[in-house]
Amino acid sequence: MNTRQNIDETVGPYSLSATFNSDSSCFSVGLESGFCVFNASPCELKVSRDFNAGISVVEMLGQSNYLAIVGGGRNPKFPQNKLVIWDDAKQKAAITLEFRTSVLGVRLSRSRIVVALLNSIHVFAFSTPPKKLSVYETSDNPLGLACLGPKLIAFPGRSPGQVQLVEIETGNITIIPAHSSPLRSMALSPDGEVLATASEAGTLIRVFSTSNCTKLAELRRGVDHAAIFSLSFSPSNTLLAVTSDKSTLHVFDVPHPRVARRSQSPAVVADEGSNLKWGILGKLPLLPRVFSDVYSFASAHFEIGDEKIPGSPTPQPLGSLGRPAKGVIGWIDDQTILVIGSGREGRWEKFILRDGDDGKRYCMRNGWKRYLGS
Repeated sequence: MNTRQNIDETVGPYSLSATFNSDSSCFSVGLESGFCVFNASPCELKVSRDFNAGISVVEMLGQSNYLAIVGGGRNPKFPQNKLVIWDDAKQKAAITLEFRTSVLGVRLSRSRIVVALLNSIHVFAFSTPPKKLSVYETSDNPLGLACLGPKLIAFPGRSPGQVQLVEIETGNITIIPAHSSPLRSMALSPDGEVLATASEAGTLIRVFSTSNCTKLAELRRGVDHAAIFSLSFSPSNTLLAVTSDKSTLHVFDVPHPRVARRSQSPAVVADEGSNLKWGILGKLPLLPRVFSDVYSFASAHFEIGDEKIPGSPTPQPLGSLGRPAKGVIGWIDDQTILVIGSGREGRWEKFILRDGDDGKRYCMRNGWKRYLGS
């Protein structure tokens, strides 16, 4: 007779999502029981709120006391079609917005609330009561992709692979045909002048000027397909970090319309024929383009954890159970990169960019921590 009790795998903290704020000084974590906010470096708990119910999306407004939260998990705090702007100083909801379908992503600024649903983007003025300003149709956007910059909002277009750029002040819309397959990740530079995109193929990252939609660069992550987890620009707008389900963090030089190129980084512009991976082979004619593409100047391994991230032609929302967010990137400065992930092994990792004695630059892990505790 077997008298052993079944092991309850649900015991212990489980993070449904992990997201940096706009300057990566903090990151917020959605839990099965509420949410937490951590200082990013060093990784230290700042705020913990226990609702005895699940929060799947937590988006901070800078370093303020306002957070956008959406219910989730096995026992959601709110219906998943409801967005709550939470005033943590007063410990209550300041604004509540309801939609016909689930809220998949949120972006906040002091003047705007941008909400991503599966097939639409809703833009509100950050006011009490909130005023709806615009609604835009999109192709299927299960990951809730949207970027909110100082002057622009970027999100998927009506056709897979397209990006819509909307000027906040004028409402003018520009379409960028970024990829031939659906978007998997996108990021605006801190100044809003450069956009990076990746598709479900995950082999190439394309970089565009937002002022005229010119393609500035095409960067190769690798030759085999991968799920891109995160794209993030450095504070100087001239470096781009990329993570994927290959458990690799890549760092690229990227051109900027208003910033002079690093003299030691000729690989910034692909048409110069320089290549950091293949050297002289990149200049030989008739070879496959992978030999002439621009590769990252540095890379490092980050931990995904033991949790299986199921592959799917249509990815599930990052905050949903069964697909915890992994490889989320934040920059502390141009030499310091943080990578966080959610799930049962919520993990924080720190990487440093350093110059080697051989003249090359390297990305080295400098520390790590399980932020949910052992």
